[in-house]
Amino acid sequence: MENSLGFAHFIFQADAMGLGVLMLLLLLSVASWYLIVTKALANLSANKRAEAFLKEFWEASSLQDMEVTLSVKSDDNAFSALAREALSVSKGNQSGVGKLLAAGGISEYLTRVLRNGIDQESTKVEYGLTVLASAGSAAPFVGLFGTVWGIYHALVQIGMSGQGTLDKVAGPVGEALIMTAVGLAVAIPAVLAYNSFTRRNRIWLAKLDNFAHDLYVLVTVGDKKT
Repeated sequence: MENSLGFAHFIFQADAMGLGVLMLLLLLSVASWYLIVTKALANLSANKRAEAFLKEFWEASSLQDMEVTLSVKSDDNAFSALAREALSVSKGNQSGVGKLLAAGGISEYLTRVLRNGIDQESTKVEYGLTVLASAGSAAPFVGLFGTVWGIYHALVQIGMSGQGTLDKVAGPVGEALIMTAVGLAVAIPAVLAYNSFTRRNRIWLAKLDNFAHDLYVLVTVGDKKT
């Protein structure tokens, strides 16, 4: 009896509805862990690239030197992309070109450019958070549905047999408990990852906003001095 009531026994004796619930939880788990791993690696890499760029930026002797450096490099982080946009506005102002720049002035145009860059980065870093939030909130209820379905099977077995012996209800009850456990196993990592990524994004965008303010001052007030 002990060997026959293993995890595989409860899974194989489940009906189509129970297997469907289990497959849904499995898909949510795979999607959650894929996003957790890929976003964690991407965030780590983005932080390293941003730190390297900011160090190089603040060690440059002038905005012109930084513009030359950016001209031979591709934008591999949000900070370098924002700096490139700001310097392009500065260059346009010096040459007297650009209809929007001439109409609105350097300050207003630069503000729009920087704000647009921050908004684009905000949209980018939010990728995948909806899936994690959905998995974290929906998985316990999906598991609960599987639990209810398993208990329903147990009641049916009792009704058909006329007695609530262990061999009649062990399978359905075991299925119900497994669904509850799987639902929690899917939801907990998703919720923790969502909270962690949300906090990281908030700090990241705050740093980007501060850098945008520095760029605004450098371009509108004057070149930075060492």
